[in-house]
Amino acid sequence: MWRSRWDAGILKAEALALLPCGLGMAFSQSHVMAARRHQHGRLIIEVDEYSSNPTQAFTFYNINQGRFQPPHVQMVDPVPHDAPKPPGYTRFVCVSDTHSRTDPIQMPYGDVLIHAGDFTELGLPSEVKKFNEWLGSLPYEYKIVIAGNHELTFDQEFMADLIKQDFYYFPSVSKLKPENYENVQSLLTNCIYLQDSEVTVRGFRIYGSPWQPWFYGWGFNLPRGQALLEKWNLIPEGVDILITHGPPLGFLDWVPKKMQRVGCVELLNTVQRRVQPRLHVFGHIHEGYGVMADGTTTYVNASVCTVNYQPVNPPIVIDLPTPRNS
Repeated sequence: MWRSRWDAGILKAEALALLPCGLGMAFSQSHVMAARRHQHGRLIIEVDEYSSNPTQAFTFYNINQGRFQPPHVQMVDPVPHDAPKPPGYTRFVCVSDTHSRTDPIQMPYGDVLIHAGDFTELGLPSEVKKFNEWLGSLPYEYKIVIAGNHELTFDQEFMADLIKQDFYYFPSVSKLKPENYENVQSLLTNCIYLQDSEVTVRGFRIYGSPWQPWFYGWGFNLPRGQALLEKWNLIPEGVDILITHGPPLGFLDWVPKKMQRVGCVELLNTVQRRVQPRLHVFGHIHEGYGVMADGTTTYVNASVCTVNYQPVNPPIVIDLPTPRNS
């Protein structure tokens, strides 16, 4: 059960999320090594030595630096759906991993909808059209959407390789003709679709990216390390809200069945050391649903579907003060 947003613990967490960049965070010399070099005034993140083993990375940084422990990091209760929005704030409604199961979802009041990917099962044009119709029925002023690993047709390189194969890994997708999916993004007429790109709404700079560490050969998969880091290097500094499909290491990325952390180490270092957004929204790991904060950034795993693909997790509401220049 969610506590009232006026609970003292929540107020403390919300206050931490709004602290200036760097407060409430502790980094040792070895941690800073991954972000030591500068080029033309820009902080450069390097591939982490524990990049290929996120569970080991989490253990190392937690034991040696307390990087994921209170008071630097803590769980945060979402804003109750019926709580009044404070004056001068923008209300973000965050969802992810709806997987063509939007009918049961009770959507709360808000100004901006954020969907962090996996809005379909396979990215079939029929699924995309249905999702777009659902978006069109929602009253939000802005609707921001990225793709996830299930939006196979949105990953053009993936599709090019898939249709060349002699076997049907994804039969219903493999049978699609190129003319049926090459412009699949154009079917999303009721939202702003981001793919390694940004948009400014209500004064907030919002950047979206669909990539995640390799996951059983689905869409937008890349090897851990340099390949993913090159995608994160595209994220500009000064972004207020970051949307990725997968989580950063240590934040709502725990998979209990496998007893593993699966978040991306390079994404974590990019978020905490270089970009430092106010809000980072993602999904992908259904078991990780919830909200955390590290003193600079509020992290939201907005997965609506559970690990059993039941759409029972409510949308997560986050209020942020609207920039004065909006």
